[in-house]
Amino acid sequence: MMHHAPKRARPLIAIASLLLCVLVYLHIRPFQALETHGSPISLDPARPVAPKEHKLVPLEAHIMSKCPDARDCLRDMILPTMQRVHDKVNFTLSFLGTPTANDGVDCKHGPAECMGNILELCAAKLYPDPKTYLGFTMCITRDYKAIPERSLIEDCALEHAIDAKALNDCAVKDDGGFGWRHEELYGATGREDLLHP
Repeated sequence: MMHHAPKRARPLIAIASLLLCVLVYLHIRPFQALETHGSPISLDPARPVAPKEHKLVPLEAHIMSKCPDARDCLRDMILPTMQRVHDKVNFTLSFLGTPTANDGVDCKHGPAECMGNILELCAAKLYPDPKTYLGFTMCITRDYKAIPERSLIEDCALEHAIDAKALNDCAVKDDGGFGWRHEELYGATGREDLLHP
C-alpha cells in the first residue's frame, strides 16, 4: 500500500528536495577544480588568464506570507542555506495563489495574506539584494499572524533598513495590483504551475 504525503507537506517536500539537490551540487563541484586541462607551463605568458566565470545556481522559494509552513521553511531551510551559499545562487522568492475570473488572485489565508505577499514582493523589487528583502520577509513571517499590521511592517522595515514609506507606496500602487501582475507574482517565465497551492 502506497502512502502519499499530505497536501500540506508537499510544498515542503519539494523545497527540501530542491535544497538537497543544490547542496549536493555544491559539495561535488569543488572536486571539478582539481581537474586540469593542460600544463600551466604551456600557457602564453603574454596572454593573461581570465578567471572562469561561475554560473549561479537558481534557487527558488515559493511561499505564502501568512503560512506557518513558510515561516518554518524560511527559518529552517532557506536562511541557513542562503548564509552558506548566497554567492553561488540566484535566489528568487515568489508566492502561491489561485487566479480569479476577474484577473485577480485569491490567497489561501485570506486578503491579509495577499497584502503580506504584495509587501514582500515590493521589498524584493525595491531592495533586490536577497540579504535585505529575505531578512525583511523572515522578520514579518516570524509573526505571520500579525501580517499586515502597520507596526509589524514598520518595525521589520526599520530593522532591515527598508524605507517604510517607499514600501507602502509600492504596495498601494495601482490599487494594490502592482505586486500581482503576472510577471511579478510568477516571474518572467510565467510559471503557471505555481498558481494553485
